[in-house]
Amino acid sequence: MTQVPAVLLLEDGTIFYGKSAGRIGTTSGELCFNTGMTGYQEVFTDPSYFGQLLVTTNAHIGNYGTRISETESASIKIAGLVCKNFTWQYSRLLATSSIQDYFEQENLVGISDVDTRAIVRHIRSKGAMNAILSSEITDIPSLKAQLAKVPSMDGLELASKVSTTSPYFLGNADAKFKVAVMDYGVKRNILNCMVERGCQVQVFPAKTPIAEVRKWNPDGYFLSNGPGDPAPMGYAVETAKSILAEDKPLFGICLGHQILALAMGISTYKMHNGHRGINHPVKNLVTGHAEITSQNHGFGVRADQLLDRSDIEITHINLNDDTIEGIRVKHKQAFSVQYHPEASPGPHDARYLFDNFVEMIAVSKGEAVPQFA
Repeated sequence: MTQVPAVLLLEDGTIFYGKSAGRIGTTSGELCFNTGMTGYQEVFTDPSYFGQLLVTTNAHIGNYGTRISETESASIKIAGLVCKNFTWQYSRLLATSSIQDYFEQENLVGISDVDTRAIVRHIRSKGAMNAILSSEITDIPSLKAQLAKVPSMDGLELASKVSTTSPYFLGNADAKFKVAVMDYGVKRNILNCMVERGCQVQVFPAKTPIAEVRKWNPDGYFLSNGPGDPAPMGYAVETAKSILAEDKPLFGICLGHQILALAMGISTYKMHNGHRGINHPVKNLVTGHAEITSQNHGFGVRADQLLDRSDIEITHINLNDDTIEGIRVKHKQAFSVQYHPEASPGPHDARYLFDNFVEMIAVSKGEAVPQFA
């Protein structure tokens, strides 16, 4: 692989020089970092990263190649990659292509051979900010002019840009339980986790009117993960309010968690850095147990607005910073978590939440509660 000089320019004027990775070109977005040691392909294809330049703190990216079966959506969703060592030679026999070939096929631009520790320390201190990287333009004033046009993630609605354009089914048509999934950028493994538990799911475009969804007569509803700021997603908030009024089982993950909170009148906010990795400790306040979790979010639910609410129970908190990681709506069949229980990548400590959701559906229908391994 032939590499050429590349440059990463941050919104505050900080500059890092390195070498090209993937396709030669220019790309921009909000700069964020992920601390996971493995699972880079699942991360690259997670729709929640849409519009973001990803810094990987793990030193080696590409060392085990790529496989189509390890994707979380149909294409790479990150806007660009920033890494230390970009390895196009891979050792895994099951891999089907190198990361360089994969990036070229997906038209992804990246930069390698930069001090990722310095970059992460910088944005941890200064906060997430926009950046531009290029392996075709090295003129800093020109890059600054392009970067000035990149919109802030704060207030940016992106879920509808990654959502499916038409409904589709997964699972057995004769399944006992039917779950309507509102797609704001859903990951494949979330759908797999429900199908594996005996559900048929129908995935609906983000802005589908609730009346259209109800025609299928689902037994439960799911609000998916996704990118961008939840605050401008009034359409999704109204959908959540309608589901709460119907009082059928409702489960939300990540962006879906924030949408549920907004539907209950709780505000969200843009975090200084967000949480992105596969080793974040979360405490389940109901059981008292701790879980190691997979996370990817840049917005959160305001804890101060939950303290005096008698109709909402805080079920999970982040043990690193006490941010809200889970809520339950009292007297309703609705709950949500900020983290990713489906993992992929990450530990399986929280997969029980899918069991809880299906059990809730079974009880709601008067069916026998399924037994999960």
